Amino acid sequence: MKLASLLFATTAVLLPAATTATWEMNGYADFLRGKLQGLSLNRDGRLALAPRLDAVFSSEQPEIWSIARGNDGSLYLGTGHRGRVYRVEPGANKGTLLWTSDQPEVFAVAVDSKGIVYAGTSPDGKVYRIENGKATEYFAPTGTRYIWSLRIGPDNALYVGAGEAGNIYRVTAAGQGELYFESGQAHITALAFDRDGRLLAGSEPNGILYRVTAKGKAFVLFDSSLPEIRAILPLPDGSVYAAALGGSLAKRGGTPSAIQGIPNAPVVSTTGTSITVTDSQAGFPKAAEPKPSVTSTLTTSAVGAAAQTYEISGIDKSAIYKISADNMVENIWTSKDENIYDLALAEGNTLLFSTDGQGRVYRLNDDRRPTLILQTNEGETSRLVTAPEGIFAASGSAGKIYKLATALSPKGEFEAPVHDAGSVSRWGRLHWLGDLPAGTSVEFRTRTGNSSRPDATWSDWSAPLRDSKNALIASPNARFIQWKLSMTGSGTATPSIHSVTAAYLPQNNAPAVRSVSVSSAAKQASGSAGAATAANAQAAFSVTVTESGEAAGGANTQATALSRSGSQPTQVTWQADDPEGDKLIYALYFRGEDEQEWKLLRANLFENTYMLESDVLADGRYHFRVIASDRPSNPPQYSREAQGVSAPVLVDNTPPVLRLLNSRRNGDSIEIDVEGTDQTSMLRRCEYSIDANPWQPVESADGVTDATTERFEIRIPNVRAGEHLVVIRVYDQAGNAGLAKAVLRP
Repeated sequence: MKLASLLFATTAVLLPAATTATWEMNGYADFLRGKLQGLSLNRDGRLALAPRLDAVFSSEQPEIWSIARGNDGSLYLGTGHRGRVYRVEPGANKGTLLWTSDQPEVFAVAVDSKGIVYAGTSPDGKVYRIENGKATEYFAPTGTRYIWSLRIGPDNALYVGAGEAGNIYRVTAAGQGELYFESGQAHITALAFDRDGRLLAGSEPNGILYRVTAKGKAFVLFDSSLPEIRAILPLPDGSVYAAALGGSLAKRGGTPSAIQGIPNAPVVSTTGTSITVTDSQAGFPKAAEPKPSVTSTLTTSAVGAAAQTYEISGIDKSAIYKISADNMVENIWTSKDENIYDLALAEGNTLLFSTDGQGRVYRLNDDRRPTLILQTNEGETSRLVTAPEGIFAASGSAGKIYKLATALSPKGEFEAPVHDAGSVSRWGRLHWLGDLPAGTSVEFRTRTGNSSRPDATWSDWSAPLRDSKNALIASPNARFIQWKLSMTGSGTATPSIHSVTAAYLPQNNAPAVRSVSVSSAAKQASGSAGAATAANAQAAFSVTVTESGEAAGGANTQATALSRSGSQPTQVTWQADDPEGDKLIYALYFRGEDEQEWKLLRANLFENTYMLESDVLADGRYHFRVIASDRPSNPPQYSREAQGVSAPVLVDNTPPVLRLLNSRRNGDSIEIDVEGTDQTSMLRRCEYSIDANPWQPVESADGVTDATTERFEIRIPNVRAGEHLVVIRVYDQAGNAGLAKAVLRP
């Protein structure tokens, strides 16, 4: 065989940037997510042609619930929701309708050595005998609504598994049935006989597997953690396989999981009443406390109505157990994604099982690593039957019977799941690894779109990239992509694929600058409003000497007005991010309010903060602009940038100037008139201190201190005679303080 292998010239690594990325599928778990048609998938993750799947018969019924094989090789099918029984003759691709019940469901069929067929109907809970095309009522157990399972015993008696009362009945002739075993469970869901002729029974809702050795005498072989024993398969060596399901289902007034385990199953009743049956009310002995994962409440709704089930993710849905001849139990397979429906033995005592995962059939190898033999792409594969001529599979949701041939399917397809590239992407090449024997072929097609599910807005499937190991993807640039593989075999030769890789370059999205803020370093260093005030009063104020020759002062620095006359630097900070997490580089600019062009302060900044020296900007209003670029993580032609601009920032380095208009005594009061003026910002506060006492606030003469020039009329009452010193302090918007003093003498 020829190995079709491909090595990358360069390794594509998933980087958070507009760098070549890859979508690779290369393993069992990866390929299991796709849709297979005519292909199998082994545990090593290789796709190959599957055994040919031949459609034998279509019942045109919604469900095939049960299947039994007669001694002559005929298959007998019980269907729903019209309650029909069909016979499919060996070697024929057609079926014969044997009987139509007046009940909607036939959950169980059995055929004895004479070819007589027995069918169990629900919800009336009766067994009918079908012979020579005529059906007669055979057994109707009291208090029973569901007949879940039928088996012909070694003694040629008919054994009946029933519910709502989980009883087993032994029937030897028409109307001659006896209660064989009371389980105390709600339902007996499966029956089988082991190599020694002992009856095996599975139950619901506690998932108990019984071995019944005589009337009324049973031994619990296994108590599963899952609610329902779905199928039982005895082996020639005395061991037993048992399949359980229902672990992910929570029910609210729902039907038993024997029905709920099958998607879109009907609630089998003809009334609209909700009936709750407990062990004590039904008069049956209590075998075990019901597990909390299920409930024994039955909702009897109209036929065809969907059962109300709620799926809980993250726990086991189903499992396969092996109980050895010495009663030791092993859990040999579990799934959190699929419900198991039936078990069968292939050649060499290889275990086969079917699931609801798109109607899959698996083979469990000796190493207990499953191989996906085939996928019918129906809702579920409900039943499996092995025969000398092959393996038959019943499709539950389409009502069909398929046969697995020994020859390989000549063609097969695999449809990969949709891949999300994260953004609109430029597609590169598709690479694959595998074997391509002579006379076989593979071809790939791709399609793309910008909706998460393929629909009419997606592109058509591309022309085939036939036998190409390194073909350029021709589909349009988009966010989502999907590929499809077609295989063609030659006789017993089949291609195999174990790795497929698609390369792409995601569109680079621009970064975003979220904010740009400017503040004084003294304010940034303070930890609270009070601390900020104290820090600014000591470090961020301007001192001016007026006519008095005295100096002192302090003020709060406001967010949009900055004073650096105390040699405190100004800090510009910004927040920016990139949708791909790219590394960003920044450039910082400034521009005066009356200027036209931006001036570069600093380029190639990797930090998101910058300190300005105290005297680099003159008084006035300024804007600061930050440009963020993702070019450190992207090729120049694909790099993107974004910008953010600060709110106007007032830079005021000059304190107000105070002019003493007059000062005088008026009786026991002192009156002083002062005018304050600032060239850059508005005045904000005035206060005075007499004889070094605490500062007292003063409002402007017009009542609001909010102009660049304000007049302040200071009136100090009840001042003793003698000499006094009055100091006046006025702050501007930037917190700069101008001072003046007046000395008043007698």
